[in-house]
Amino acid sequence: MANRTSTQNLRKRVRYHFRGNAAGSTLRLTLGCLLGLELRRVGSGKRMTFGKEGEAALSQWMAENARVCWIEHAEPWTMESELISQLDLPLNLDQNRRNAFRRRLKELRAQARQRARELSISA
Repeated sequence: MANRTSTQNLRKRVRYHFRGNAAGSTLRLTLGCLLGLELRRVGSGKRMTFGKEGEAALSQWMAENARVCWIEHAEPWTMESELISQLDLPLNLDQNRRNAFRRRLKELRAQARQRARELSISA
């Protein structure tokens, strides 16, 4: 069972995944890597995003292709591990070692980060 407590409500978290950037959203990082967007170091060089154009393209792709739904539950954190173990969630890396795609996805993300480290820092 996950024991991390979020300081954000569901609406804020979903909004950030749809409108934020790869530095703050593992979902955006994953989708951008799968779509072949170029990850770049930005600012001081510690953060990595797909840059202004890449993040905009990713937001557009998500608006056209991604959907969100949820159910209300008094203690949703109690359900996470159970759902991950029962469902096929190929984009979820946490608690999902049994998924066959997990290894490939981790490799794709690691390769994107390595390439970003080799490139100059973007504005």
